[in-house]
Amino acid sequence: MNKVTKGQWNGYDTYILHSPELEVTLLPRLGNNIIRLWDCKHQRDVLRHPDENELEFYLQKPYHFGIPLLFPPGRINKGQFQYEGQQYSFDRNTANDNHIHGLHRIQSWCVSDIEEEEDSCAIITEFNTQNDENWMRQFPAPLKLEMTLRLQGSVLTQSFKITHLGDKAVPIGLGLHTWFLLDGEPERWQIKLPCEGIYELNEEQIPTGNIEPLGNLSLLKEGLNLANQNFDTLFHIGNHPAEALLLREDGYGIKYTADEAFKHWVLFTKGDIDQFLCIEPYTWLPNAPNLPVSPQISGLIGLQPQQTISVSTKLEILSALE
Repeated sequence: MNKVTKGQWNGYDTYILHSPELEVTLLPRLGNNIIRLWDCKHQRDVLRHPDENELEFYLQKPYHFGIPLLFPPGRINKGQFQYEGQQYSFDRNTANDNHIHGLHRIQSWCVSDIEEEEDSCAIITEFNTQNDENWMRQFPAPLKLEMTLRLQGSVLTQSFKITHLGDKAVPIGLGLHTWFLLDGEPERWQIKLPCEGIYELNEEQIPTGNIEPLGNLSLLKEGLNLANQNFDTLFHIGNHPAEALLLREDGYGIKYTADEAFKHWVLFTKGDIDQFLCIEPYTWLPNAPNLPVSPQISGLIGLQPQQTISVSTKLEILSALE
């Protein structure tokens, strides 16, 4: 029987989902982040995880570990936009005086349910934005966020429900900033990412709305070796499904998929590639409310009063060839 146990990280409760193949550690009280994914079969960490002595750094930049939620993802020009007559002003937290990666950082989520079954286990958590004054100052609409984390064998499903509790339509975008480890051997790995183009960025790394050809990165469609790569690149999926495959030369790999709401991918290496590759599915194009493109292209979701939307991603470990 799969199970959920409790642990601790720097005095904060963690919840650990167990299957014979994987152990998944969730930190609800500091951003509801999946801070560790341990592959029991292959005895390796799948994700970059914070050590006990990194609490201060984690509190400053929690989106540098695990699978943090970005709400909304990416940059917003000067942190400003209007939607349906409402002005939104996000804190400016970049060197160029823009906003990046949203309002969700280290908010405390509540555990609402735990499920343990013979072949799977799950934990459900929730957070109400109206309880966070800093959030409401920047995004003045009450939302209920719910996340279900379900582990079944070597497959981890992460599902989100967003319910609008206010009285005026709001713009929604979310993403995940997933830190996959490469064990210091990027030359042994390749990434396959079905996509059609690269979003043009201005000098402040904000999309213009234009799409450029893949050029030398066209190999992504068939599989691109990661040796000597340096990514901070935003990709247009086009009509392809949201599906990324990170594969090691011996056949071990990670299949990362998302539902149709996720229209964009980011690949990020934080400089010349070495220890990790971030694979980031986004529902909206960064700066979406300010771009001269339709919601069908940008992925901006207009959430109506009392409406609920659901989105999900799936991460599967593929066994190495024997």
